[in-house]
Amino acid sequence: MNRFVKLGLRYPIIQAPMAGVQDHRLVIAACRAGALGSLPAAMLNAEQLYKALTAIRAATDVPFNVNFFCHRQADPDPQQMLRWQQALVPYYAELGISAEEAVAAPSRAPFNAKHATLLAEFKPAVVSFHFGLPEPELLAWVKATGACVLASATTVAEAQWLARHGADAIIAQGLEAGGHRGHFLSDDLDLQQGTFTLLPQIVEAVDLPVIAAGGIVDGKSIQAALALGASAVQMGTAFLCSQEATTSALHRAALHSPNSHHTALTNLFSGRPARGIVNRLMQELGPLSDLAPDFPYAGGALAPLRAAAEKAGDSGFSPLWAGQNVSGCRELPAGELIARWVQEAGLA
Repeated sequence: MNRFVKLGLRYPIIQAPMAGVQDHRLVIAACRAGALGSLPAAMLNAEQLYKALTAIRAATDVPFNVNFFCHRQADPDPQQMLRWQQALVPYYAELGISAEEAVAAPSRAPFNAKHATLLAEFKPAVVSFHFGLPEPELLAWVKATGACVLASATTVAEAQWLARHGADAIIAQGLEAGGHRGHFLSDDLDLQQGTFTLLPQIVEAVDLPVIAAGGIVDGKSIQAALALGASAVQMGTAFLCSQEATTSALHRAALHSPNSHHTALTNLFSGRPARGIVNRLMQELGPLSDLAPDFPYAGGALAPLRAAAEKAGDSGFSPLWAGQNVSGCRELPAGELIARWVQEAGLA
C-alpha cells in the first residue's frame, strides 16, 4: 500500500507549509482539527528546527509534515549583487537609509545531512520537498525513517520525473498558488497550468496519489479537486489570516484590501518566481526582473528597505505572498476554518 494512503488522515486536507508566515502553532492546530499540518523548514537553522519539532511532537501524536527546499545553491555573483543594489539606491535615498545597511539574504538552505539527522530522530510521518528531490543518498535516508515523501510538480513532466525518482505522492501545484513556484525541470513559466487543468493530467500520467494545490479555498473547491481525481488538497492562502498564522498586520491588511485580487509572479524578493499581491516594488521594477540576483540572494539588499517601510506602515517593499483567490482568508482559528471546509465539502 502507498505510504500516503497508510497515513489514515481524518480529512484529505493538507495545510501548506508557508515559510515566513507560520510556525509550529499552525501545524499543531491543523493536526488537531484532522488535517495534515506542515512545518516549513527552509528558513530554520538546526536549533530552530529542533525546537519546532519538539513542540509539535509534545502537542500531538498524529501525522505531520516537514517541508524542505531542494534547490541547487551557488555562491552569489558579486557583479549581479552590485547591479541589484544600485537599482535600489533611489529607494534607499527616499527612505533616508544607507545602501551599506544591506544584510545577508535570509537563509534558505537546501535539504542536507543535518536536516536528515533531525528527521531520523523525530521521524515525522511526512516529509515534503519543493524544487525537486534531494540527492538519492539523502532521499534514501529520509525513506529509511518510514516517512511518506511528497514533492511538488508544476508540469506533467515534473510529476513523471518525481514518480520515477522516489516520490510517494505528487503535489500538483497550479499557477494560481501563492508563494514560490515548485518548478525544477524548466524555468519557462509558460509551461505551467492552472490547478484544475494540471490536476487531471497528472492523475492520468502517474500511478501515485496526487494532491491538488492552488486556488483551493473552501469546501466547494475541495469537492471539485476530489472529483477530478485528487487524493487530497493542499491549502495555503486560506490559512494566512488564521489566528495561529504569524502573518504580519500589514500582510493581513493587504489580503483584506481590494488590491488583494491583483497578484503576480515575482522574483524581486528572493530571486525565484513566487506569487504575491502586487505592490510598489513590483509595479515600478516589473514583477520579473533580470536585475534580481539568483535565489535566495535578492532579499539581503531589500531588508533595510522593507524594515524602514514597514515601520512607517508601508508594505511596498514586502513580499505579500498570496494565491489568486483570497476569498477564504478569515480571521478565525485554523480548526474552525477546517471544520467549515469539511462541512461544505460533505466530508464530515
